[in-house]
Amino acid sequence: MTVSLDQARSIIAATRAKGREMGLKPLSVVVLDAGGHVLAFEREDGSAPGRFGIAQGKAYGAVMLGMAGRAQMARAEAQAYFMAAVNGVYGGQVVPVPGGVLLRKDGAVIGAVGVTGDTSDNDAEAALAGIAAAGLEGEA
Repeated sequence: MTVSLDQARSIIAATRAKGREMGLKPLSVVVLDAGGHVLAFEREDGSAPGRFGIAQGKAYGAVMLGMAGRAQMARAEAQAYFMAAVNGVYGGQVVPVPGGVLLRKDGAVIGAVGVTGDTSDNDAEAALAGIAAAGLEGEA
């Protein structure tokens, strides 16, 4: 099972719509496949240009570890040395905070979504709405 380009685009559109509904700051949204490769990305007008790296890092950590952003943050707080080592293994690409959401289909990980621009918890909420709109399961 994989996430398709059409599903990725749908996730991004619905995530952005949820962000506007919630009155969030401009969002940047990336969708990765199960191998950590970018399928689609959008950065809203007014979003800082460096947001791609943050969105990608949130999603990349989720898919590579099979662990959503909230779980990564809890692990970083409990065992900072472990997450520092993981970040070393992955070339500094992991951003272990909410907003990195696993994509699942029938329980299997098929990719991840990374959202950044507002608070990490709001980023995760918008991502979950986008994922649900695409008919997939999200784990924040």
